[in-house]
Amino acid sequence: MKNILNLKPIHKIKGSIFLPGSKSISNRVLLLSALAKGNTKLINLLNSDDINHMLNALKKLNIKFILSKSKTECLIIGNNGIFKPKKKLKLFLGNAGTVIRPLTAVLSLNSECDIILTGEPRMKERPIKHLVDSLKNGGAIINYLEKKNFPPIHIKGGFQGTKILEIEGSISSQFLTSLLIICPLIKQNTLINITNNLVSKPYIDITIKLMKIFGIHVENHNYQQFKISGQQNYISPGKYIIEGDASSASYFLSAAAIKGGTVKLNNINKNSIQGDIKYVNVLQKMGAIINYGKNYISCTKNTLKSINMDLNNIPDVAMTIAVTSLFAKGITTIKNIYNWRVKETDRLKAMSNELKKTGAKIITGYDYIIIYPPKQIKEVIIETYNDHRIAMCFSLLSLSNNSVSIINPNCTSKTYPNFFKDFKKISIYN
Repeated sequence: MKNILNLKPIHKIKGSIFLPGSKSISNRVLLLSALAKGNTKLINLLNSDDINHMLNALKKLNIKFILSKSKTECLIIGNNGIFKPKKKLKLFLGNAGTVIRPLTAVLSLNSECDIILTGEPRMKERPIKHLVDSLKNGGAIINYLEKKNFPPIHIKGGFQGTKILEIEGSISSQFLTSLLIICPLIKQNTLINITNNLVSKPYIDITIKLMKIFGIHVENHNYQQFKISGQQNYISPGKYIIEGDASSASYFLSAAAIKGGTVKLNNINKNSIQGDIKYVNVLQKMGAIINYGKNYISCTKNTLKSINMDLNNIPDVAMTIAVTSLFAKGITTIKNIYNWRVKETDRLKAMSNELKKTGAKIITGYDYIIIYPPKQIKEVIIETYNDHRIAMCFSLLSLSNNSVSIINPNCTSKTYPNFFKDFKKISIYN
């Protein structure tokens, strides 16, 4: 029997939320701390499935750490260089792209590596070919164990690098992030050339900024070419506080914009290093009233209007915009979002299916979605496709005058286990 959560109609949104740590930052700093010289105390670490997959992998790779009872503080004992596990390993990494892709690169540095990386059925449908090809060009020995170009993969190390590496940019920024992380650790200097346009550029900014905090400099030439000096070491900053997750912020900001009251989100501000902070600008363009504080952002209701925008740089929160647009006046067009198709599910197909249930007219193409909002949003049952972001963004339908039922609400544990609890905290019912 399917687990279904019924969300009652919400009269008003009001209150404050302390945002959990950013997933993108949490998994990056866990890996960089493990590679670094010295110990690193991470504060406000996200406690979720994706982070647990990284922690479990690091533990099996002999990286020592002390995790607090709340799982939100972690002291990592730095390895001072590449990982050298003593035995054959098989690491199960769920559906965490921020784990499997960087670990594929990092483990390829070990010449005696004998490790299999695998995950959930959907992980076996998510592409890894372009990253593997680049690593092979630098000497890595990596084999596909089931379907060619997809996990599971068998890594036997051997990556020594080459003066020029090429990586496909249009599928996932995680491929480039993975190469950037390992290039300082090899002997020679590296030039990484991007083929086709790089998607999700703000995630590359996160990677480069975090590498800098750990003592590594990357030259970024207009996102087309990256230059990294070899023979470097990651150096622990000693302590790092992880800011609130900007992607998670989008649901609460939209809820306030649709049916506030005012919502105040603590542990994030306009100087966030996350690209998804740009969601605030999009919401403002739609008409929401935004205020910034020293370490918070607040949003207040206003009449919302449609947008026509390229949201390639913020694909995850573009989903929240799609649902928010059901409450806006006019036709919304979201463009340049092909990489929705290679995420936790085929999000372009899934979003189209679920948005249509509300009575909206939906048109989709290769890399766009056009949304004609319904006169009145219907009461619906949302299929989540085991995709955490679909569960969270469609919770906003409870801000219509109807309830909404969410199938498999526990899929939010991937990045935000307490999402529905926090959503209820700011909800006022009749």
